[in-house]
This record gives sequence, C-alpha cells and structure tokens, in this order.
Amino acid sequence: MSAGHGHRLYRPGDSPVHRLPPHCKLLALVGFVLATVSTPREVYWAFGAYAVLLAGVAALARVPAGFLLRRMLVELPFVGFALLLPFVANGPNVEVLGLSVSRDGLLGAWNIMAKGTLGVVAGVLLAATTELRTLLLGLQKLRMPPLLVQIMSFMLRYGAVITAEMGRMRIARESRGFVARDLRQSPAVAKSAGALFIRSYERGERVHLAMLSRGYTGSMPVILDTRATGAQWAATAALPAAALVVWAGALTL
Repeated sequence: MSAGHGHRLYRPGDSPVHRLPPHCKLLALVGFVLATVSTPREVYWAFGAYAVLLAGVAALARVPAGFLLRRMLVELPFVGFALLLPFVANGPNVEVLGLSVSRDGLLGAWNIMAKGTLGVVAGVLLAATTELRTLLLGLQKLRMPPLLVQIMSFMLRYGAVITAEMGRMRIARESRGFVARDLRQSPAVAKSAGALFIRSYERGERVHLAMLSRGYTGSMPVILDTRATGAQWAATAALPAAALVVWAGALTL
C-alpha cells in the first residue's frame, strides 16, 4: 500500500516544475485560479496574459501542447453549455456572423470558456507534473485532516485494484465465449458486478488485517521528504505573483 500508483494525467519528467514540492504547487494553483476567476470578463487582454503565463509554465515543465489538448477534453460539456448561452440569454441582441444573439449571453459564454479553460489547463499542468501520492502528501502538509487524506489515498489505490480486477473478469468471460451484444446478456454482467463487489470487499478486509499486523495505528508513515526551501517557495510564487499583477492591472486600467 505504500507503493506509488501512476495515473494517466501524470507525465514523468525531471523539469524544474516536477521538482517543486507538491504543497507549494497546490498553493500556486489556488492563487492563480483566484486571480483568474476574479478578473472582470470585459478585460480581454488579461486572459491572454494568463494564457501566456500558463504557456510559460508548460514550456518550463516540458509538457507538449498535444498532451494538454487531449486532457482538456474534460471541459467539452461546459463548452457546449457556454455555446448555448448567446441563444437563450435575455438582453439586447447583436449581430454575429449573420446571427442575432444576446450580448449578455456572449459575454457569459466568453466568461465561462475563458476562465474554465485557464483553470483546466492549470489543473492539468499540476497533475502532469505531480504524482498522486505526492499530491496527497502535499494536502497533508497543508494541514488537511489526516483522515480525509487517508480516505482519498485508499480510494485512489483501490480504484486501480478494482479496475484491474474488472479487466481480468472481462478476459475470463470472453475466453469462455461470452460477448455482451444486447440486454439478454445483462444477467451475466450483473452477476459479474456482484462477484466484483464481494471480491473487493474481501480484499479490503485482507489488506486491513495485513496493515494491522504491520503496526498500522490510524496514520500512514511519511516516506518522502516534502519540505520546501526558500528558493522553491520563491520559484513557486512566481506564477500567482504574476497573475496578481495582471489582476491588479485589469482592475485599474
């Protein structure tokens, strides 16, 4: 249980961003997002400046644009909602490409897409440069209740275990000639789901007993040193500080 589990959002590397402590990066993300969402939506140049800042972080972390674009697909439902706003919102209308749309709806769509996209890119960059186990250590370093950190840790680890078990059960079914083509195969799938639940419950009990036999008393041992130096704090503060400058300029100019 103390071994690290990889995730598809993480991109292994040895860049300066990868080497920063996780709790520093978490605070930098929060500061950047707060500056972004509090920027007035009419100050268009500010969002371009935020995008430039994130592009600089991506270049420093050596994260390719293609990697970011593929991981940004998660925001497609929000983009679809934003594209509907100009057609359903009230207020004065304007002509755009021969279509009469709501001006307030256009601004609302821009607000959602700009701020949402910047937030998603910032989150993807954090995940791409920080392993899950170190993220959890960063949350613990930021004084999140240890019980919550352990719950999240077990969820992540058992998620990978259950997914692997589902894959093995699917291979076993297909090796016996089973193919789920329509609803007539639903009883077999339901039985597989029940078996998966029982196996997962039993495995959880065995793991808990193994942890108790190894001296588990309610807290997981910390095996990584996540202390941050002054130079690392300064390097991490560069992004939210620059975002704060842009935010201040957006409010005053």
